[in-house]
Amino acid sequence: MSLYIETLGQGEDLVLIHGWGIHGAVWQRTAEQLARSHCVHIVDLPGCGASPMVTPYTLAELARLLDQAFPLPVHVLGWSLGGAVGVQWALAAPDKLRSLTLCASSPSFMQRADWPHATPEATLAAFAQGLNQDYAATLEMFLGLQVMGSKDGRSVLRALQASLASRPAPQAEALMAGLAILRDTDLRASLVELACPVLLQYGERDRMTPPQAGEWLAAQLDAQLILHPGAGHAPFISHEAAFLAAQQDFLARV
Repeated sequence: MSLYIETLGQGEDLVLIHGWGIHGAVWQRTAEQLARSHCVHIVDLPGCGASPMVTPYTLAELARLLDQAFPLPVHVLGWSLGGAVGVQWALAAPDKLRSLTLCASSPSFMQRADWPHATPEATLAAFAQGLNQDYAATLEMFLGLQVMGSKDGRSVLRALQASLASRPAPQAEALMAGLAILRDTDLRASLVELACPVLLQYGERDRMTPPQAGEWLAAQLDAQLILHPGAGHAPFISHEAAFLAAQQDFLARV
């Protein structure tokens, strides 16, 4: 299968990978700005937006499809689940990634006995149950959770809703498989193998991937951490100017 990929600009290649519950259109404003200096590729993951569904739907398979789609080395910016896909890609093909930016992402999205910096297991289970009962309401609830704590929550929610409505919504099958990835993924032990430069951009008030996850990653990877004051789970929307400035500075340096 082939992924739907929208390309803007010229320069070194930069791949943007979206998170769970949405598609690549969430990156549109970010991509337009980054396209001033880079050739930006906005990807729809399988079963989301204009990309067809695939089976098996695993983290390894998503990384393989991206590696197949981009034969030359690229920079990668991954948000939330997209960040985990980027990490898996970097681990599987260490020569392929020139750099990796993790935005509001985590090596483990579900809380564990030794990992409190994540979403409770009961919350992920509630999303799975909700998808079976009321798909539209569950997606709307998830969008609301992403802006909880953010100073600009209402405007960010409107932006997320508009992005979601601009392309076909993610298929229920893709959402269920994505939830399984969020539940089962634990990349903490593998992170030491990352060979590319890493930037971390997180929201100070993120309830889904708390800033402590970013602080832990920064210590493990000796990576720069940008913590956006007052931001929730989508700092590239709520704190667009600061996010872009940090991203452009990082890409210029690497």
